Amino acid sequence: MMTPEQYIESLRRQKKEVYFMGEKVENVVDHPAMRPHINGAAVTYKLGTEEEYQHLGSAVSHLTGNKINRWTHIPQNQEDLVKKAMMLRVAGQITGTCFQRCVGMDGLITLYSTTWEIDQELGTNYHKRFKEFLIETQNKDYMTDGAMTDPKGDRSKRPSEQHDPDQYVRVVEERPDGIVVRGAKMHQTGAINSHQILVMPGMGMTKEDEDYAISFAVPADEKGIIYVFGRQVNDSRKWEGKIDQGNAKYGVVGGEAMIIFEDVFVPWDRVFLYKETKYTGKLVDRFASYHRQNYGACKAGNLDVLIGATASLAGMQGTMKASHVKDKLSEMAHLVETMYSGALACSFNCSQNGCGTAFVDPVLANSSKLNTARYYPEVTKLAQDIAGGFVATIPSEKEFDNPRVASYMHKYFSTGENVDAIERIKMGRLVENMTGSTPIIECMHGAGSPQAQKVVLQRSINWRDKMKYAAEIVREPETSPTK
Repeated sequence: MMTPEQYIESLRRQKKEVYFMGEKVENVVDHPAMRPHINGAAVTYKLGTEEEYQHLGSAVSHLTGNKINRWTHIPQNQEDLVKKAMMLRVAGQITGTCFQRCVGMDGLITLYSTTWEIDQELGTNYHKRFKEFLIETQNKDYMTDGAMTDPKGDRSKRPSEQHDPDQYVRVVEERPDGIVVRGAKMHQTGAINSHQILVMPGMGMTKEDEDYAISFAVPADEKGIIYVFGRQVNDSRKWEGKIDQGNAKYGVVGGEAMIIFEDVFVPWDRVFLYKETKYTGKLVDRFASYHRQNYGACKAGNLDVLIGATASLAGMQGTMKASHVKDKLSEMAHLVETMYSGALACSFNCSQNGCGTAFVDPVLANSSKLNTARYYPEVTKLAQDIAGGFVATIPSEKEFDNPRVASYMHKYFSTGENVDAIERIKMGRLVENMTGSTPIIECMHGAGSPQAQKVVLQRSINWRDKMKYAAEIVREPETSPTK
């Protein structure tokens, strides 16, 4: 396994084509817009290698018997799924933001079982290919970008019906030694600091869409791959200072990017699904359940940090003992634990498929993500309420170096003789950072929007059984009640 330092250094050897704010980025590792997100991902390597966290962050490969990073592990039982959720909460508590490795982890888990099922039915050799790819990923401790979301174009039309055929990643050429693909994947968390890209179809496909029914892996710096790094609210603060960032070390969310595939060659040994449209819907649903398991855990960890910042401000501002503040803080904690309980519940109530992979309960996983999308904004609203309006109007940190007003900054942002103005502002900026539009939008749409979870619930809940329970209750008793 790699240490955090080894992971960061491994990125320096890559030759990615990355663009940000109209300019080519030659060095993503030290770029101020990107380094905080790289630090966040490095925490996944910290959990795998440091003794304090290894009980959660490492595992034993069922393929090789080697000790590996849990972010490359295929869960074999209930314990693996529970430790996955526990690991995510701890990572969230350390970073206060996204650590970016979850999508790739869930892609590995999903394709392991899906390729096995395809081979069992069709006699293909996808699973053998994938196992070889997985063993290399585990042995080298690669960070994988799980690339599922396409641009989609007109949402009312299928991939094959689009005005532009490249709105979904597709095969444009088949060769004896592999395929050539074209298209793009959007909103890719951790893409610029991953070692490899694992592409999956973004929706269930029909026979007419078979050119889009593909899954494959390529090195992240493969020729023809272009990255366009996305902007975030207040992102220019990353190169303007430290305090005003709020979370200077780990940033906001995951540093998302658009990945463009400009006629990229993929050898056959890295192709794991090729035009088998029947399995695309199953693959997407299975991936979604694993990924929705995560949100109740990682966001709980993030919100543990927000609760801490909010309570700290209440203490600094003399409101900690107010009954309404204590009530709001307990409500925040209640909502966070409810989110986390869903992640644990779908892990405990798991099943095992034919190849031995443990699978979360899909109804509980989707319910957990739906609760997270609903409760996360509520917790941030309570944090803003308690923290106060000063969070939205704090002057620049540069004013502390302004000889004309620096003394007044210290004087008027202090709320008591033992309260340091800078420390109060740091906490205020952290609350601002964690309750702004970027993390709230990501929490709502990451792993699918709330409507996507509702669709799964609508088709997964056994409505007939529920009606049967009610019918049994009101059924005429065999004997008349005593008058």
